[in-house]
Amino acid sequence: MSFVSSRELLLRARAEHFAVGAFNVENMEMVQAVLEAASELRSPVLIQTTPGTLNYAPPRVFAGMVSRMAAAAPIPAALHLDHGDSFERARICAEEGYTSLMIDGSLLPFEENIALTKSVIEMAGDIPVEAELGTVGGKEDTHAAGISYTDPAQAEEFVARTGVFSLAPAIGTAHGVYKSEPKLDLARLEEIAARVPNPLVLHGTSGVPVDTVKACIERGISKVNYATDLRIAFTKAVEAWLAEHPGTIDPKKYLGAARQAVKARVEELIRLCGSEGKA
Repeated sequence: MSFVSSRELLLRARAEHFAVGAFNVENMEMVQAVLEAASELRSPVLIQTTPGTLNYAPPRVFAGMVSRMAAAAPIPAALHLDHGDSFERARICAEEGYTSLMIDGSLLPFEENIALTKSVIEMAGDIPVEAELGTVGGKEDTHAAGISYTDPAQAEEFVARTGVFSLAPAIGTAHGVYKSEPKLDLARLEEIAARVPNPLVLHGTSGVPVDTVKACIERGISKVNYATDLRIAFTKAVEAWLAEHPGTIDPKKYLGAARQAVKARVEELIRLCGSEGKA
């Protein structure tokens, strides 16, 4: 259908009380898997890359792949910079064709986070910008932090002063693999959603129980991020293929199996987000 910005996708999700899945990719096979799953389920979708991924292959590579593949898909898809770690990183992604940006100033003091976010918004023009307030715990690529919960009043002030399009509040999630079941502060999320009219984003969702994810969407989450889930599915499929077919030297064989595993997992997560049939 189209290669679009995240703006129309998330505004509709907020208005209709579902969420759009945002899936981190590392290579061509993962891009294919996400778009195939979304196309078959007629779901809008966001494809994301982190700074670590962009250190491995630059933004023009992912912008080229995703824009061409998305243009041929029957659903709307956006390409998002996840946890943008600098103004310069965001600028390059914008210039290379990303249709959505995140600038993560969550580890900075409040006023510095505001200043950095405003500078990226001014640079980005019509490209919607996501920011984080409070800190999501754990480690994802270059981003590592303990959990620092978002203050609802500060969230309201932050959005008003920056004009940011979407906000990722910290309510108890963490990146990476959880060692025990996460306990999310749903009351805090509900208060933030009451104060902030913008789309809200749930980070660190891999490993969060299904019922908890649904409860977050019911309370105002419009974008749900998944990274670790897809990496696990991809890696396990490669390991299983090579264990069953020792001596395989054709990467298409085991990467194809990994693509199918990621596609199957993305289909499950799209259904969880409630975006099936929303394209």
